[in-house]
Amino acid sequence: MAGRSPLALAALACAAVRGLEPVSAKRLPTSADDVEAALVEDDLKRNWVVRAPRTAAAGARLEQETTLLDTLTSWLPFALPQVAGTATLPTGGRAVVHRQLPGHALQPAQLAGQEGLARAVGRAIAAIHDLPPRLIEEVGLPVYGAEEYRFRRLAEVDRAASTGKVPTRLLSRWEQAVEEAGAWRFVPCCVHGDLAADSVLVEGEEVVGVLDWSEARVADPADDLAWLVLGAAEPVLGCLVESYSAARHEQPDRDLLRRARLAGELSMARWLLHGVNIDDAAIVEDAIGMLTDLAAAVDGDSW
Repeated sequence: MAGRSPLALAALACAAVRGLEPVSAKRLPTSADDVEAALVEDDLKRNWVVRAPRTAAAGARLEQETTLLDTLTSWLPFALPQVAGTATLPTGGRAVVHRQLPGHALQPAQLAGQEGLARAVGRAIAAIHDLPPRLIEEVGLPVYGAEEYRFRRLAEVDRAASTGKVPTRLLSRWEQAVEEAGAWRFVPCCVHGDLAADSVLVEGEEVVGVLDWSEARVADPADDLAWLVLGAAEPVLGCLVESYSAARHEQPDRDLLRRARLAGELSMARWLLHGVNIDDAAIVEDAIGMLTDLAAAVDGDSW
């Protein structure tokens, strides 16, 4: 399916929001291949984000995300995208438009030497995890128990192994992790599900917004710490987790960071599987390189 140009997405934004007159548009990267996005500036110098699904499944996710965000606005201490308008697509589904949120994307390296910001990130993640699970359930998003989630991780490892492209030492490490049942005794909670540098917006030492909620679910809190465990220095991570633990209503379990590291490592396996599934040699090669480097980095380390 041919993609829509930024100008076509700007036209959808114009149709969705009364009084929005586009003067420029540029494509934005998205975390999903079946969603297109653009940043649109209007004649009043306001910036808007327009997202349009390319498939029926993507359209259904956007609808769920829109409903969830309407619900979560009053529950969280930072800004969320609020839909200002929608435009029905000829192929089905709707494009959604919201104002660009303030702030800039957080980079884990940016946390070095900024204890206040690290603590703010910890508190922001805690606020997400303390949301009532019913808010996720009522929207129809996935809800997993701890044991069920462990078996999902095991299935991921099996799928990665079936490619024949994962170093043996990594497969052994991952199998050991998912077979250690005692490490999976966590209390499922609301998770963002796709937290990464691009989705956390900061200003100074505060988290001011969080984007990309389409993967929200009730699951393992470790998922939302994976990107930080892999990308932040140990002193920063310790400060962040201390703040997170102090802010949580439910005391985190002792194996939280171990599972977070596993989740981060398995994200590389998912990248490999994505490349294999769409038969993209460049993605497969990139993923193999990442997994090879990871295998060397953890060689001799116990999970």
